[in-house]
Amino acid sequence: MNPTMLTIFGLEIKWYSFLILTGIFIGMYLVLKEAKKFNISKDDIINMCFYGIVFGILGARLYYVLFNISYYKYNLMEIFAVWNGGLAIHGGLIFGTIAIYIYTKRKKLNFLKILDIVVPAVILAQGIGRWGNFFNSEAHGFATTYTFLKDLCIPEFIIKGMHIGGIYYLPTFYFEFLWCILGFIVLIFIRSRKYIKIGATTCIYLMWYSFGRFFIEAWRTDSLMLGGFKIAQIISICLFVIALVYLVILHHKGKYENLYNDINKGRIE
Repeated sequence: MNPTMLTIFGLEIKWYSFLILTGIFIGMYLVLKEAKKFNISKDDIINMCFYGIVFGILGARLYYVLFNISYYKYNLMEIFAVWNGGLAIHGGLIFGTIAIYIYTKRKKLNFLKILDIVVPAVILAQGIGRWGNFFNSEAHGFATTYTFLKDLCIPEFIIKGMHIGGIYYLPTFYFEFLWCILGFIVLIFIRSRKYIKIGATTCIYLMWYSFGRFFIEAWRTDSLMLGGFKIAQIISICLFVIALVYLVILHHKGKYENLYNDINKGRIE
């Protein structure tokens, strides 16, 4: 696949960057629309998203570079070439969440409620961003055959795009895209339930994404490693367990206590 979307006056616009930005803008629209229901200031949401996105991207790159330090210590200038790929989602989630936490505390916003507002948009943006991996011919799985991919009912254009250097590869990016889109639908449905509690949507997001990522990561051939283990699988297990424990704690609270759809729960009381 050609990673360059188009060239304007000698400036190359990469599919990877374009798709990440597309995911960000669609996500911001959804966040602003949801936050409006709870009378949360548009300026607060825009500022919060700005810090979350900026530190999320920086964190995603830092995370990726640190786990590939043996390469980047000899290629320092390439650290800044994010348009060529190399953004680790878990790094983005960690740093983006920290930025949102700090901002919400300063503005006296309900941190968990804000996360519940944000996470459906995040998983949708993740799914859109995965197509950047397709155009960069990265984040794919093991070598396979055309017949095997065709039997999986994978679209023909994806199969052709996964024909790299004369070899067909499993399009793990496509599986994650589908998992994220399905997750987006599930989260929107769950969040609309009358008695859903603040924090529950975030827990389900972490569990949903971590469950899918754990198995998809097993098929990838370009995983970030920690010793002999795939770091994304380790993080996925940790996030899944933490989210599950907190979800159980929420379940044991009163039925009418701390409800997400209470319009008065946008700020810290």
